[in-house]
Amino acid sequence: VSEAFTAPLPNTIRIRTSHTQNNAKADSSSSEDAISDFCQGTNEFWKNLVIEPVRNYVEIQPAESTVTATSDALTKLTAPPERPGIPRPVWLTILGSVPTGLIWYGYYKFSVEEELYQYEMQETGKVSGAGGYGTLFPFVYAILIGFPMTLLHIPGGELLIEAAGAWILLGQVNLYKRVNELCMEEEDIRAELGLTDPPLYEWWALLPPPLDVVVGLRQVHFLSEFWRVKRGYPSEKDVIADELFPFISMKDRFTLKQFFRRPKYWFWFTKEWDDFNNISFLQD
Repeated sequence: VSEAFTAPLPNTIRIRTSHTQNNAKADSSSSEDAISDFCQGTNEFWKNLVIEPVRNYVEIQPAESTVTATSDALTKLTAPPERPGIPRPVWLTILGSVPTGLIWYGYYKFSVEEELYQYEMQETGKVSGAGGYGTLFPFVYAILIGFPMTLLHIPGGELLIEAAGAWILLGQVNLYKRVNELCMEEEDIRAELGLTDPPLYEWWALLPPPLDVVVGLRQVHFLSEFWRVKRGYPSEKDVIADELFPFISMKDRFTLKQFFRRPKYWFWFTKEWDDFNNISFLQD
């Protein structure tokens, strides 16, 4: 019996196993190529619809062309995308977004998507996202066209708006996936960030407000931290993420039940509250 378990596999079985593994790798590579080709084509198509002065201003730049470790907030808020990307902590993102009614957040979304796109192209020659142009502008054009159509009761307007929402939502899920991969791909980066597991649940992007904001703020924080480490910048305290809203910078990835059960995750004034361990449906 022992010989039956220790005997080498017949050549035919080894050949079939090898062929199966090779086919799986080929299928995976083919799928990655198809996704990359689609994303690159989408990015180029929408880029060609943007006027030249805008394209020139937001053209990707080498790291520290505009932003350095000592740059002020205004410089960071108005800088074109760079490769590797610009660290944009939560406090800076809120500073740009709230006073402008989220208009600057649109620029943030464009910039981080374009930085990831260009970084992936440089590192692997393939991309897994549609970049700033391919992610943001289909949404913008669909809203600009669809909203007046709905006001004028022209058929198709609501469909355009729904398609715009679906496109930007799927892009957000994909962004969280890519941030997780970046944070975990190199051991030294994981150690610097203090992570043992990916920090985000991608599917939380599909949750209703304000729960989708929870994972959105964590994405802003960890992407900013990744670029900071990549550029070799020193760590700086983010009062929003580190003090006022502890859940943003927590190293451990928590579940929805854990988030609701543990007030210490929520706000600065709930850090000392006891967990709600007496609520049965919040237990893991």
